[in-house]
Amino acid sequence: MCSRASSSFEAFRAGDRAAFDDLVGLLTPLLWHTVRGQGIDPVAAEDVVQTVWMRLLHGSAAIRDPQTVVKWLLTSARREAWRVGRQARSDLVRTASLFGEEGEELSAIPAQRDQTPEEVVFRDDRERRLWEHVQALPDRCRELMRVIAFADRPDYALIAESLGMPVGSIGPTRGRCLAKLRQELATDPHWEGRES
Repeated sequence: MCSRASSSFEAFRAGDRAAFDDLVGLLTPLLWHTVRGQGIDPVAAEDVVQTVWMRLLHGSAAIRDPQTVVKWLLTSARREAWRVGRQARSDLVRTASLFGEEGEELSAIPAQRDQTPEEVVFRDDRERRLWEHVQALPDRCRELMRVIAFADRPDYALIAESLGMPVGSIGPTRGRCLAKLRQELATDPHWEGRES
């Protein structure tokens, strides 16, 4: 995947606009989950990923080595996510202080048109419980789970680069993390008997 990303980036800089679309299609899932892994909500994550692509589109000449485009994108995504996260927390504190709500989290619930309210509540509770257990895992497991969980065919070379892990340790680490997560879910009385 890294070599394909580098080739697409080189082709884009040479004037092939379709190559940029290929790059976007290839790396957006990884950027999305990198950004979400920083605690950014889905709507803000879309904005962060779009901002990163726009920066690459307008500043591609600043990247001297096409082999570093994936690293550049991942670093830019993390930094923008941190910036947006800090701004959101600051806005939340200001909003809460205006209404006298100290420390209370405000959240937006997305509308679900194809599900009944009961199904939405059940799904949201199940996802919340799952991610609570993921949050309880060690840092390395959390990072790896967020990146791998949503990839159709995980590219271990790209994951290794983004997480700073040796390629050979990704599979075994993933196995240990999943085993620990299964063990935690098995001991959660609220998880038992639930179906997808």
